[in-house]
Amino acid sequence: MQSVVLALGGSLIDLEDDTGFLKNLVSLFQNVSKVYRLYVVVGGGKTARKYIGFGRQLGVDEKRLDELGISVTRLNALLVASLMEEVNNVIPSTTSEAAAVDKPVVVMGGTTPGHSTDAVAAELAAKVSPERFVIATDVDGVYDRDPKKHDDAKLFDEVTIEELERMCGSKWGKAGENVVVDGPALSIIKGLNCDVFVVNGRNLGNLENTLYGKGFVGTKIKKK
Repeated sequence: MQSVVLALGGSLIDLEDDTGFLKNLVSLFQNVSKVYRLYVVVGGGKTARKYIGFGRQLGVDEKRLDELGISVTRLNALLVASLMEEVNNVIPSTTSEAAAVDKPVVVMGGTTPGHSTDAVAAELAAKVSPERFVIATDVDGVYDRDPKKHDDAKLFDEVTIEELERMCGSKWGKAGENVVVDGPALSIIKGLNCDVFVVNGRNLGNLENTLYGKGFVGTKIKKK
């Protein structure tokens, strides 16, 4: 069975949201899993950043702050997995464990300090050789500037790895940093043999199209 890897931004798992969105999201996952084995790597989002910000004010070291964020990603992953059938019951702690799970849907969170869940998803993609690697965020794709702060921000239909590295940096910054795609993830994406897309996960119809390889609104990351 062919597969698809989805990096699900933690911004899409908002505990203050109406539960209807999450129910519709996991329903989409179950439908996709009838055609593709779906690997979902869930981020920490606002909840993780709250823990990290509070811990940083208290003087907690960066490695431990990263571990706090990872714990939240795994909790988010457990919530998502709990809403589905035919999914792993235990959240994998490594991408090797996730790649070995024989289920239609495989859900995991973060692994170790030093990178985001986008990098975890890219690492998993390198191991399972998917048809597509999709990064779902809370904006429509990659822009030339932050669209939440600039009304005139331009959405890129395509962007190269090199352009993203100039925009986002090539290294991991600090725990809780919110960039489009972090440096460690970009380094792994360079070696992937699949199409890579950044889309708005809030638009479920558009996310569905992207997962199925149909026409979509968003950004394709060009590796060469």
